Amino acid sequence: MIKSVVRRLAVVAVAGALSATGAGSTAHAATAGEPREAACPPAATAIGFSDALDKTTAGTTKVGGLSALAYDRRTREYVSVEDRSGTDAARLFFFHDPAKPEITRTLALTKQDGTAYDVGNFDGEGVAVLPDGDYLVSSETEPSIMVFDRTGRQRGSLEVPARFRIAPNGEGADNAGLEGLSVSPDGRHVFAAMEGTLSGDKPATGEAVWRRLLVYRAEHHGGGYALTRQIGYRVDPGNRIAEVAAYGDGRLLVMEAAYDAAMGNSVRLYAVHGADRASDVSAVRDLSAAPSRAVVRKELVSDLVHCPSLGATSPEPQTNPLMDNYEGLQVDVSDGRHRARLHLISDDNFNTLQVTRVLTLTARLP
Repeated sequence: MIKSVVRRLAVVAVAGALSATGAGSTAHAATAGEPREAACPPAATAIGFSDALDKTTAGTTKVGGLSALAYDRRTREYVSVEDRSGTDAARLFFFHDPAKPEITRTLALTKQDGTAYDVGNFDGEGVAVLPDGDYLVSSETEPSIMVFDRTGRQRGSLEVPARFRIAPNGEGADNAGLEGLSVSPDGRHVFAAMEGTLSGDKPATGEAVWRRLLVYRAEHHGGGYALTRQIGYRVDPGNRIAEVAAYGDGRLLVMEAAYDAAMGNSVRLYAVHGADRASDVSAVRDLSAAPSRAVVRKELVSDLVHCPSLGATSPEPQTNPLMDNYEGLQVDVSDGRHRARLHLISDDNFNTLQVTRVLTLTARLP
């Protein structure tokens, strides 16, 4: 989750006049006969977006802070996790149609003893659905990766190396922990990505651009996942990892994002191959000093700032008003790996100057 309270307060005086800009908006689609105008170079196309979830409620629960996106095949629902729930219990949110999303149900997340997770002990950032139907959720608080059953009760967790813990207990930075989470389509691997750079991977000078991804493999006995390797990844300067989505055998789509007060949000999607067998950097103490082969290669799929606006508006300055704080990404490869449908969801941080938006693209994935 990206929190920018200071710069938000500078413009909060205009919130009342602008807060209705995206609320309750219906779906908007790209014009089918104008593919050039819908292009999101180099390899994606904008299909449409919906602001229908923005500033709504599910019963008495406010909908917002949605920081991940996955698909639950058992119920044919999309699922997202609320990153910070305040005094409410942490929960998952479900909806059916990305073009016209409407919350169908919520699921509170509890500890094994049945007590609720909340803002004091949970900051949900990633969600995935395991082959057996259990929900996998990452939290930035420790950070941790927890397994919840279909009722929302925790039934286990995945190993997270000690150095990933948030300082002073480890090398992780506050609010820059395990942000990305995904399960491979065949269910054999789980991938988790750090949003920020570990302090041990920062160079003495220059910007910290190195990230670590955790790779887990399904165990043949016991039904769990064992940590098998860490892989190195290099973000573009100024970017963070907002999400990862597995779409094939060792193939990942990495969503890099950034925010600038004058230009607004930017998002780039990169494809990575061989993530399940890339060089293991677990023993590398400093990625910034490691050879280039320690970092996986990436290929640009789309720079979303250059998408068409599709008629979107934004209550804050944006180079492209279609942009917002996108933090969730789901990849549908039902038509084949090389032609995929992508769904993104933005985290509004419960802020009147941000929008909960679901954006749909198609893309040619390498």
